[in-house]
Amino acid sequence: MLYRQDIAGCLASAAGNKGLTDAELDAALQAATPSLRKLARLMADGSLPLLALPARRDDLAALKPVAASLRRLKDVIVLGTGGSSLGGQTLAELAIPGKGPRLHFMDNVDPNTFTALFAALKPGKTGLIVISKSGGTAETLVQMFACLEWLGARNAARTVVITEPGDSPLRRIAKSHKFRTLDHDPNIGGRFSVLSLVGMLPAMVAGIDVASLRSGAAAVLDATLAAKNARESAPALGAAISVALADRRGINATVMMPYCDRLGHFGFWFRQLWSESLGKDGKGTTPIRALGTVDQHSQLQLYLGGPADKLFNLVMLAQAGHGAQMPKKLSADLAYLAGHRMGDLIEAEQQATAQTLIRNGRPTRIFSLDRLDAERLGALLMHFMLETIIAADLMGVNAFDQPAVEEGKKLARQHLGEMRVAKAK
Repeated sequence: MLYRQDIAGCLASAAGNKGLTDAELDAALQAATPSLRKLARLMADGSLPLLALPARRDDLAALKPVAASLRRLKDVIVLGTGGSSLGGQTLAELAIPGKGPRLHFMDNVDPNTFTALFAALKPGKTGLIVISKSGGTAETLVQMFACLEWLGARNAARTVVITEPGDSPLRRIAKSHKFRTLDHDPNIGGRFSVLSLVGMLPAMVAGIDVASLRSGAAAVLDATLAAKNARESAPALGAAISVALADRRGINATVMMPYCDRLGHFGFWFRQLWSESLGKDGKGTTPIRALGTVDQHSQLQLYLGGPADKLFNLVMLAQAGHGAQMPKKLSADLAYLAGHRMGDLIEAEQQATAQTLIRNGRPTRIFSLDRLDAERLGALLMHFMLETIIAADLMGVNAFDQPAVEEGKKLARQHLGEMRVAKAK
């Protein structure tokens, strides 16, 4: 097992009246089983291309020389926003410092941030990856124009563009500058693109074993497709519990709280995946990103003393015995730390948080990892993509569109037009 999912803390026998009874869990699992069948059909007919990615290696071979050219540089700036950036950031956290270029993910358009970045880097030793599925994302285009001005004229060999086929502003600009351009699959949405070239290229530049990432994802996908019912599939089990808690117990928020800094961006990635896929037609639960132990000191008071309306997902990495060792002789008030290693403290705190949440009637799910590597990260990513797709099916919403987001984009363009008119007067 690449990870273990413990759902005992979501049941009434442990969490009290906010947990599900055995009968309610059985009913939820029965409702989720048809979603598994639908997933198998999507895999069989090829209508959901993201499910084909874990088994593929041909595209990785094609990316290898592109990544190799960028790995010769000192720094690589990755431009994109939302799903074009969060997956790559999540993968890059596995990188070993000093084993490849420094990656700088620029996912906002704050001028001050770009000014500071340019002041810290050398243009001649910096590469650029520009990612926009549509090729018309305003934020990404503005980021690119700023970077191209700073990089100077001789930047074509150090710039790679990822966008879907067909005419678009980004593809036209890339052609005019003779940038290397790679095709983004138009049938894989940004928030589901982490295992595509959108995540794979930055990961390869960072020195991550991308074949192992996909192998981990494949293990979870294969187990789910082989499951006879929802109880046998970890993602289907998770989806059934999440939706049942929302429907039956008023659980309207889901907290993702890894106890590992290298999973810090995983929480951000999950937040977009869950919210943008499920938040439709008045449905969905609000994802909250947290990080242990940090947020024990900033959010735990609310979690325990505030509304009992949240499902907690704790991702625990085995850390006991790792890290710096504390002095063996300490004062009486610090004796509990004497001789322990740093990892012993985070191990104790993650266990204590789980127990405290459950004892206080807060439904809590635990994911346990013996270690964190590319294979296990790939497994977690696939778990939550599948869980999200199944949860959307149970809620009766389309996991793959985001109609509400488009309104804001149109209004932003309108405001820019109004600003241009005002300046001209």
